[in-house]
Amino acid sequence: MNRFDKSAIDLYDMSKSETLRLDTRAVAAQRHNPFMKNGQPDIDACLEFLMQYNEFINHEPKPFRKIKDTVMLL
Repeated sequence: MNRFDKSAIDLYDMSKSETLRLDTRAVAAQRHNPFMKNGQPDIDACLEFLMQYNEFINHEPKPFRKIKDTVMLL
């Protein structure tokens, strides 16, 4: 048995732990989505994040193009 097999077996054994499951549920319950405000998506926060991320990676914005479709059904 090599060390990778032993590591896989250890991880499998830990995954059966009730304590690990409870801890994972507690972390999931505290999860925060920064793009949601009062249960509704916050478009301004999403756009602000995208603009700052694009600036961070030095992404050049594409020039604006008008949408040619006149009938857009969602």
